[in-house]
Amino acid sequence: MTNLTAENKNGSTSNGIGSQHFQDPGVIYARVQEYYGKVLSSTSDLKTTACCVADSPPKYVRDRLVKVPEEVLEKFYGCGTPLPSGIEGLNVLDLGCGSGRDCYVAAALTGPTGTVTGVDMTEEQLKVAKTHVSEYTRQLGYPKPNLRFVPGYIEFLEKAGIERESMDLVISNCVINLSPDKPRVLSEVYASLKWGGELYFSDVYCSRRLPEHVRKHEVLLGECLAGALYIEDFKRLCHNAGFTDPRMMSCCPIEVTDEGLADILGEAKFYSILFRCFKLPELETLCEDYGQIAIYEGGIEGNANAYRLDDHHLFERNLPVRVCGNSASMVGESWLGKYFRIVGSRDVHYGLFDCTPSASTQESSAPGACC
Repeated sequence: MTNLTAENKNGSTSNGIGSQHFQDPGVIYARVQEYYGKVLSSTSDLKTTACCVADSPPKYVRDRLVKVPEEVLEKFYGCGTPLPSGIEGLNVLDLGCGSGRDCYVAAALTGPTGTVTGVDMTEEQLKVAKTHVSEYTRQLGYPKPNLRFVPGYIEFLEKAGIERESMDLVISNCVINLSPDKPRVLSEVYASLKWGGELYFSDVYCSRRLPEHVRKHEVLLGECLAGALYIEDFKRLCHNAGFTDPRMMSCCPIEVTDEGLADILGEAKFYSILFRCFKLPELETLCEDYGQIAIYEGGIEGNANAYRLDDHHLFERNLPVRVCGNSASMVGESWLGKYFRIVGSRDVHYGLFDCTPSASTQESSAPGACC
């Protein structure tokens, strides 16, 4: 694999928020590759629950997980299930795909007309991911594989062969926190997405900015805690990259099971959060009222009766729902558009839209609302 350390030093887009934790990003790359390629042999070696799925995946994912090769599952270290349904025919990119578990499931969800590409910098993980592609896609009944894995760094997607504006959906599972240049990752993702595309990903976040001694701790880095962003800093980075209105889907507290590591972390609280960020031209920094209505017309697997856009927007099938301009764009002008009908336009503005989460929709464990 090409060594990108020097270029990362000179070409970083970091602006101080979630910036590089070491003077040399190559140190982070080396430590992550060592931890995930050699130190960990299975999920039982983990010292925290950061890289473990707390909630059971939805049924449409469980139904497809049973077909994923055992070796791929054993090497999985994700912190969520960033796999939306309804993605038939889409081009999907997985950042830091590891052994490829999410890619294998996504390949089944997209069908033979879609494509799935996994990018990772760890050779041992990629070797596992590539091993089963032909047999797996043959078992799915596809005329040819719709799944591929490529070596590369998520800060340099174009160098990994990912064309600009080529992806409908970018997913990632507990990986962006490991990057020494998170602003660049978000900018690269934004550039790789088509208009109407989406970044749909799980990652680890913190209730505060972490001190230097924590950010440099080797085990905490590998466990996805040392690189965790303060959640408000993450939102600022999203805005800078063009993802104006990041939406939270779910939030789960992380337990640090190792007493020594818990002492080092002090009172910092960590969360595994599933976010979605759309690439749309008219998203605004606040929820604005244009008198629009969104209607979910059904058709998304696992969402026969209702569809959840985020932690406080639930659309029952065929029930008109008043929405802000941003929400109307997300469900009407993105890849979700074929499942929704929007009534109204942005011709008349009525001021701010009350998008405050209600008691029935807000996740009780979430460290704050996103809208």
